[in-house]
Amino acid sequence: MRDVRRKPGPCAQWDSQETDFIREILDLVGDKWSVLIIGTLADGPVRYSELADAIPGISQRMLTLTLKHLQRSGLVNRTAYPEVPPRVEYSLTGLGTSLLSTVLDLAAWSAGHHREIRGHQRAFDAEVTPTKR
Repeated sequence: MRDVRRKPGPCAQWDSQETDFIREILDLVGDKWSVLIIGTLADGPVRYSELADAIPGISQRMLTLTLKHLQRSGLVNRTAYPEVPPRVEYSLTGLGTSLLSTVLDLAAWSAGHHREIRGHQRAFDAEVTPTKR
């Protein structure tokens, strides 16, 4: 017989204002592009074109939007240099750097477990999807 937990976990103790803010922050940094951008900025300032080249599949529009969201929230700095041609670099702020280890841990966990997760998804889908006869 399994030991059933009698009390909810620590997340159940948070009030609705705290959980609303947590969801808001996770929406900001938990999407696939934010994680990849933050990870790409780990080693220092990067130009826009270098970011675009380093992140396969990201459109110019999505890169621009995500950078603006991260900048607005204080996670990324945008530095424009008065040069010809113009040069713009992006870097992590102190706040962004404080998030970096969590993002890198999440990315490493994802890389280490994606095959197992895909296997579970296939098995689940096979159980719930009726077979054609």
